[in-house]
Amino acid sequence: MARVIKAPGEFNQDALGTHEMSIFLGGSIDMGAAEDWQTCLTNDLADYENVVLLNPRRNDWDSSWVQDPTPGTQFYEQVEWEMERQEDADLLIYYFAPDSKSPITLLELGLYAADHVLVCCPKEFYRYGNVKMVCERYGVQIVESYEEMITDIRAILDVVLEGDYE
Repeated sequence: MARVIKAPGEFNQDALGTHEMSIFLGGSIDMGAAEDWQTCLTNDLADYENVVLLNPRRNDWDSSWVQDPTPGTQFYEQVEWEMERQEDADLLIYYFAPDSKSPITLLELGLYAADHVLVCCPKEFYRYGNVKMVCERYGVQIVESYEEMITDIRAILDVVLEGDYE
């Protein structure tokens, strides 16, 4: 079964084995208002062993926290965890829910657009055109439905778990 580490849980990328993979679940949260797609994805990938899902949606989130970037604050701890896990992860997933604004996900995609990123952005997302153009420019794989995203993640995992992943 895939292992899930939620913010601000400890994670050590160097402790993963050769045929293990970490996946950061970036995407729509909208201060807890967006659908909990991370739990759906976790359930859809439950049959994979040797997978660590890095989930920024924390159990104890409180939307009243002040966005204080001072070290030691809960806000600082959350954002620092997210940035570190994105830098650590083997694969970054960015999911844009059609009815969300996802400003942080847009920022993260801009920061981490690379060849180890998979984006799911339905045409109904209000900035679909921007997301699509960024993905095309930087060679980022983009799909338009959750089902396509799961299919593509499974294809990547199947290669990794067979040992053909670089």
